[in-house]
Parts: sequence; structure tokens; C-alpha cells
Amino acid sequence: MNFPEPSLVPVNGVKLEVFEAGRQNAGKPIVLCHGWPEHAYSWRHQMPALAAAGYHVIVPNQRGYGNSSRPTEVTDYDIAHLSGDLVALLDHYGYDDATFVGHDWGAMVVWGLALLHPDRVNKVINLSLPYQERGETPWIELMEAILGGDFYFVHFNRQPGVADAVFDENTFQFLRNLYRKNVPLQEPQPGMAFIDLARAEAPLGEPVMSDSELAVFVSAFESTGFTGSINWYRNLDRNWRLLADVDPIIQQPTLMIYGDRDTIAKSDRLAEFVPNVEVVSLDCGHWIQQEKPEETTGAILTWLEQQDGTVRAH
Repeated sequence: MNFPEPSLVPVNGVKLEVFEAGRQNAGKPIVLCHGWPEHAYSWRHQMPALAAAGYHVIVPNQRGYGNSSRPTEVTDYDIAHLSGDLVALLDHYGYDDATFVGHDWGAMVVWGLALLHPDRVNKVINLSLPYQERGETPWIELMEAILGGDFYFVHFNRQPGVADAVFDENTFQFLRNLYRKNVPLQEPQPGMAFIDLARAEAPLGEPVMSDSELAVFVSAFESTGFTGSINWYRNLDRNWRLLADVDPIIQQPTLMIYGDRDTIAKSDRLAEFVPNVEVVSLDCGHWIQQEKPEETTGAILTWLEQQDGTVRAH
């Protein structure tokens, strides 16, 4: 697959490695935001189709990933910085606003961006991770109380550096074991699941991608290590505080795409916080746009056409 050559774009005090398609479609920007532990390359299937549909497709490796900057301060990865990078990316291209698409942690950033900078977001498309309600208790505290200290969000915060080192030592094995589909359901085991996964010699289920595709992710993380990307998790309670005084309702037209077999739970209260939401569920696990590339792209394009009031010729 001919994945585009990147450019390094200075934004918000850092540089982002940005991949583009459809530059000729200036004026119709769509920004695709990857999750953890991913890479802009996770959108390889969607980029050509969106460009062919008339969009200027902008796909950054967000801070901490790929050849983008990896600041050393943990607080440089909070939602103010992550959303600020995307705002500055729009400024770089001269756009007032754009459609933003996020998967997994990328969805968390897009939700936060729509809350903190609503005028810069015209439509939201998020995959896997629904809107996270901001309750009375900071998120990590809440997770620790309900899910315990071995839950990966909690572990990343309470035992900084421990998981990072295991992933760095076992980069290929961790990513190979992680990027699977049709994994048989198992009873949860004691211990930190992702550390166990990184040390497991045999993967379960079937691979999501080819060996050469997986190699792109492995090469990137062998170069960067995992700490920058895990620092996103280490700001969850800080993000909870940063969002304290923000209107929690997302007004933009929104498409939420779930995988029916994703381990991340669907939200039964999504429409309370995202009143203009349409929901699509696909028969897949967590790596939605890579497991079901054609269906994901089709769902996105169909919804965008409905929003734009145009019908694609079939």
C-alpha cells in the first residue's frame, strides 16, 4: 500500500509528523486521530477513499508517537496540549474548523477537543470509545476503586515506568499479541493484563494485519519506546480537573462507531451528552478501522454524505 510520505509540521511548541492525502481538496479538511498504541498508519485504509470523496485528509502522529516530538514532562500530554496540537494543525493549514475522526485514545482527544474548542470542530466521528462522563470522582480514582490497581489505566499511573519497560523489552511480541481479532473470551486473570500479554509467547485469535503492516508499528515503537504514548494515560485525572468548568454537552453532529466484540463497553447514556449522535455497530473487536476497513470507510462516507446533503453515485 502506498502510504504517503510525511512532513514535519511545527505546532504548539512541538513538531508533528503528518501524513496527507487529497491536498487538492483544500477547503474540506478531515483530521484522523489514532489511538494507543497506534500510529497514523492505522488509517491507511480510510485515507485514499476519503481523498477520493473530496476531502483533504490530514493524519498526524500525535505527540509521543512516530517521528513527532516526545516531550519529557508528563504534564505535556494532558488534554489541553493534545487538543492544542490539533487546533494549531488547523491554523497551520489555514482552516477555521474541520471534521475530526478519533479511534480509542484518539476518540478521547476528539471528545476533549470538541469540549475545549467547539468552534474548531464541525463534525465528530469517533470509533470504539464513547463519550466519557465526568462524574464526581477523578477517573483514575474511580477506576482504582472499581477495577483495582492492576487495571492498566491505574497501573500506568501508580507504577510509572514498570509497564513501559516491559513493552520496550518485548515490542514485537507485545504488538503482535495485541493486534488480534476473534480472540476467544477468557476469564480475567490476576496481574496486569498488558504486561502478561507482552510476555506471552503465543498469540490468541487471528492477526488483524499482515506481517509487513505490523512491522510499521513495531519499527515505530522500537524507535520511540512506549513512555510518551503511555503519558497520555498519566494525565487522566489532570484532564478531569481541566474539564471541570467546561459545558459537557457536545452539540456537533456526531457518528459513533462501535465494534460489537470490543472490550470497551458501549454507552447507554451517549445521547444525553451527545444529542446529535448517530450510532453504527460493526461485527468486530477493538481495532475497528483495521479489522473492518471497508465497512468502516463505508459507514463514515455514508454519514458524511447525509450531513452534507449529497448522495454518492453508486
